[in-house]
Amino acid sequence: MGKAAKSSRKFAASGKLKQAIQSRKKHQQMQKKIQGRRGAHGKGKQQTITEAEGSEHDDDDDDEKEVKGVSKKAGKDAKKMTVEDFLGAEFMDDYNDAEEDEDDAGGDELDTDEDEEDVADDQSFASVDDLEDHGTSHMLELAQLAEKDPEFYKYLQENDRELLEFTTTQEGRDEMDDDDDDDDDDVMDGDDSEEEEEMGEELPILTTSILKTWQKALLEHRSLRALRKLLIAFRSAVHMNEDDQVLLWRIDNAAVYTKLVTTSLRYTPIVLAHHIPYKTLPNGKFKQPSQSAKQKALQKLTLSYFNNVIHLIPQLTDPETLRLALTESAKILPYVVSSRKAVKTYLKKCLELWSTGEDDVRIAAFLAIRQLASSTDDSIVDLVLKSTYLALVRACKSTSTYRLPSITLMKNSACELFCVDHGATYPHAFGYIRQLAILLRGGMKTKTKEAYKQVYNWQYAHCVDFWALVLGRACDAHAEAERGGQESELRPLIYPLVQVSLGAIKLISNSRSYPFHLHIARSMLHLTRHTRIYVPLTPYLLPIISSTLTASGKPKSSTLRPLDMETHIRAPAQYVRTRVYAAGLVEETVFLLAEWLGSGPVHGSVAFPELIVPIIVTLRRTLKNCKELGKEAGMVKGLLERVEDCAKWIDQSRSGINFGPGKMDEVERWEANVEIEESPLGKYLKVQRKSREKRKRMIDKANKGEDEILED
Repeated sequence: MGKAAKSSRKFAASGKLKQAIQSRKKHQQMQKKIQGRRGAHGKGKQQTITEAEGSEHDDDDDDEKEVKGVSKKAGKDAKKMTVEDFLGAEFMDDYNDAEEDEDDAGGDELDTDEDEEDVADDQSFASVDDLEDHGTSHMLELAQLAEKDPEFYKYLQENDRELLEFTTTQEGRDEMDDDDDDDDDDVMDGDDSEEEEEMGEELPILTTSILKTWQKALLEHRSLRALRKLLIAFRSAVHMNEDDQVLLWRIDNAAVYTKLVTTSLRYTPIVLAHHIPYKTLPNGKFKQPSQSAKQKALQKLTLSYFNNVIHLIPQLTDPETLRLALTESAKILPYVVSSRKAVKTYLKKCLELWSTGEDDVRIAAFLAIRQLASSTDDSIVDLVLKSTYLALVRACKSTSTYRLPSITLMKNSACELFCVDHGATYPHAFGYIRQLAILLRGGMKTKTKEAYKQVYNWQYAHCVDFWALVLGRACDAHAEAERGGQESELRPLIYPLVQVSLGAIKLISNSRSYPFHLHIARSMLHLTRHTRIYVPLTPYLLPIISSTLTASGKPKSSTLRPLDMETHIRAPAQYVRTRVYAAGLVEETVFLLAEWLGSGPVHGSVAFPELIVPIIVTLRRTLKNCKELGKEAGMVKGLLERVEDCAKWIDQSRSGINFGPGKMDEVERWEANVEIEESPLGKYLKVQRKSREKRKRMIDKANKGEDEILED
């Protein structure tokens, strides 16, 4: 027999032979079970099945029955759900758990690899070293070829130089790795001389010099041996405080721990991209690396590292390190998307940070989620979209002054995610808008207090606003023009969303519910601006102004602070019939009405003077019946004057046209040239926006304690 390899000598000296034998026996037992299951499903290839294997198949059948039972139970209990259960889709969580169990039952090979990795990383990843040993054997084969067939060798020199240059490069890497092994032997020899063949020997201590040696090999040669050693040490760092884990390194220094974690996070994607690169398609989606011997050998190592990162993320408290972990782990996703279990766990961790973390961490978590949604696997994209929406719904259960910015950030970022692929978004948008319609139908039919609460709540309002953001961005008029006039696949959903939203406004018409009406009106206004679709909001805004100004009885004076319409969905009882509430309602409604009149589909229409006739008549009647011409009536009067001036301005602009309503091309061309900002209403809106922004900044400063006095 020849001389034993250096890795074999090192392993024999480490005293872990017993542990290796146990792990291999366990692996053989798992492989036998897998082969038995495969044989049971064959067509007569293996007719004999043991009783143990038969019992396992019975267990699988029981699991399938249990999954079906869960789904049936979810369908039966759907009618008894509250709005939180329905919008949050918590009834689907049990079904998802059942799916995960079913996936785990079908992925025994992957679980076997993970179990083996938990036992001993140094043995299970030893095949990675063989990838670099192939260079030496390949060089010997070429040397023999030069002796046996010199003509063919000469042909390779002239026509396939890369094949010969590979040997030189690989030889340099092998020399570098031999030096690394010698250095590691020097570190290990001091401890190995005292070790016995026991399970409780003292582990070697990781030092900065060892880390620098690995870093040098990774940077200069992209060494896979160094990567394996680094990731084994990384696993020891992640599980260092757990008693049930088998570790190979001991870390006593906090600086070494931090350096090890950052080095593993930064260097692993670089080395993997060098050895098994993946493709990025023109549409931004990534494609998994092609199947090769090197990819198969590194798959297990990569998945182990990814699972260790997932285990590490909840332990990190430093925002900078947490952001680094999210950013760098997202680069590993193309290599691990084949493991559904790891992807689901990673997505769950990212969604938790996206919902509760600091701003920098939330953005990093969202970018990781977006990278996962860039997969070419449709099932993964559907999983990301569904999980993101449900996380958003759960986060919108309550809204306050401090929670509103984070909810706004979540809605805007989720909107970007849903607008990446309109075709994949359509079934989700259709289903969730249908959920809103079902809740509204329940309230219109039963007309009970509980049914009304299922519609008049924060989750419903935020869901309507979110889908208005998604449809407004996907069906934006300018975006569709840039796509060559091609309409978005989501455009057919605009009509049902508008119908559901306007129906929710009409469900309850008392004064305490007016803040909810204004929330829905803002969402529809956003949709109108971007899609240039006419949404009739005046029948829902004018009654608020009329009922407030012509209310019977004199408004009560109070010392209550003004009600913030953005953070309230229902007015408290003490605000009813008070002057401060009436002033806030009129001010907000007048501004929304002015914004709607100044939008493109209304103000830019050639028929603007005719459109505003009912509005002018209603506002004049309201001012005539108003008992007190105070500040609120002055706001309405100012808007009325600007609208009439704008009607005259449009009438003068269209006086020189020579086409009729039948020539729509000419009409659209004329409307596109209308300068809305230069009209009297446009100038009025510009002043109102600046005034509201200034007051909002002052309120924010007062809430933070920077400025305690507010100017009028």
